[in-house]
Amino acid sequence: MGRAVGFIRMMRPVNCLMMGFAVLVGAVIADSKALTFYLQNLSFGFLTGFLLTAASMVVNDYYDRDIDAINEPNRPIPSGLIKPNEALTYAVLLSALGLITAFLTNIGTIACFLSALFFWLLSVTYVTLGKKTGLLGNFLVSLCVSAPFIYGNLAVANDVKLKTWIFVAMVFLSNTGREVTKGIVDVKGDKMRGVKTIAVRYGVRKATIAAVTCYLLAVALTPLPWFFGLVNIWFIPLVTLTDIGLIFSSITLLKDHSRENARRVKKQVLAWFFVGLVAFAVGSLS
Repeated sequence: MGRAVGFIRMMRPVNCLMMGFAVLVGAVIADSKALTFYLQNLSFGFLTGFLLTAASMVVNDYYDRDIDAINEPNRPIPSGLIKPNEALTYAVLLSALGLITAFLTNIGTIACFLSALFFWLLSVTYVTLGKKTGLLGNFLVSLCVSAPFIYGNLAVANDVKLKTWIFVAMVFLSNTGREVTKGIVDVKGDKMRGVKTIAVRYGVRKATIAAVTCYLLAVALTPLPWFFGLVNIWFIPLVTLTDIGLIFSSITLLKDHSRENARRVKKQVLAWFFVGLVAFAVGSLS
């Protein structure tokens, strides 16, 4: 039982469920009737998001096992519950299952499989090579966070809709801002570990400006879905709340870019991101 729990813990089930859910949201943004007419596609799509996220989490634990032996000794690998070679085999199995479900998601096109493979490779690249690269690593994380929405779109359509691209751009920008903000929070530890974040290389103030720029660029994109007639009236109040939140967090961070305040802003942005997610999902309903 203990080893079984260890394998489950390495997957980070909550993260996996969130990514699977994001695939469903991406499908609804692309087609408001997705949950009615594409249940089989979305079932496989959910499993793909779940399994490939689980695989990337296990790969992360495998590569971080030496650091975790110091910082997180109770995790399955450093505690001795799971052997490193077992974790690697587990990651390969999860990856294979995830890519199989990707192939089955939308039989009419190979786009789902190719996009799943591409984003899986991105996540592995980040875990193995990208963590210490700073801004490049931030971009890789943001691409991976954007992935389920593109994948969900492809699960129910043969091309990525304009509305989806706008939402993905907003996700990419706001998450990049959040990653840069996280660099402000972790600046001391990152210096010691040689992580080349903007905060480490150029200072906290310039990192603040970079993060705020990303947040405000995301805000600037929000009128486009309404302008192009891609959403209903309910989109407006919800996305306005998102915009107000991001602007508020930006002003707060500019006034006080201390580690403690950056941590608060990082949490706030996650909440604004969720409201924006709801705005696009509700705004897409017909």
